[in-house]
Amino acid sequence: MNEPSEALIELNKVSVHQGNLMVLRDVTLAMKKGEFVYLIGKTGSGKSSLMKAMYGEVPIADGQAKVAGFDLSKLKRTRLPLLRRQLGIVFQDFQLLPDRTIFDNMTFVLKATGWKDKRKMEYRIQEVLDAVGQKTKGFKYPHELSGGEQQRMVVARALLNHPKLILADEPTGNLDPDTSKDIMELLRQIRASGTGVLMATHDHSFLKDYPERTLICANGYISEV
Repeated sequence: MNEPSEALIELNKVSVHQGNLMVLRDVTLAMKKGEFVYLIGKTGSGKSSLMKAMYGEVPIADGQAKVAGFDLSKLKRTRLPLLRRQLGIVFQDFQLLPDRTIFDNMTFVLKATGWKDKRKMEYRIQEVLDAVGQKTKGFKYPHELSGGEQQRMVVARALLNHPKLILADEPTGNLDPDTSKDIMELLRQIRASGTGVLMATHDHSFLKDYPERTLICANGYISEV
C-alpha cells in the first residue's frame, strides 16, 4: 500500500456518470508521485470522463476518490481552483484563447488560479516557455503557430502552477508522427522532474516505444494491461 504522501490518485470503487448515463463503474486504481501511466481504450469508453472527474468537471457518483490530496466526493465548488492548481491539463484540441497572445493566454490562467504579482507572473511564464523550447514565441497568437508549437504551449500552460499531476487527454491526437514523438519526449522529461503524468492515447506505438504502466477502459470498467 502506498504511503499517503506518495499517492497522487486514489480511487476506490468509483462510478462516473455523464448526464444520466453511467460511463464507468467500480473503478479502483492508485497512482504514485512521479509515475507515468497510459490510459487506452476506444472512443467513448470513458477515458475523457475519468479525467474530467479528476479535475472536478464531472461529479463522482459513488465510491471514494482522492486526487492530489483532495477528496473529490466532498469537494466544494469554491475549492475547485485549489485542486486545479495542483493539476496540469493538456487537451487534444489545445483550447488556447485565439484572440490573445500566448503570453496573455498564460496570464489569464495564472490570474484565474490566484496569482497577483505581475513580475512573478511574467517570470513564471518565461520559465515554462523556456522549459518547452518556445521562449521567444510568447508574443505570438495561436494561429501564428504550427500544431506542434501550439501543443508545446499547452504543455507550458499546464506547468504554470508547478502541478503534482499532468492529465494529458490525447495530447498527440491532432499531430503528425514526428511532432507526436517530440510531445511524448517532453512529457517524459516532465515526469523525470517528479511530476506524475496520466496520458490518454489512441496511439499504441507509444506503448511499444516508451513502455510504461498501462490501464484500459472497456465496457464501463478500467483494468490493468
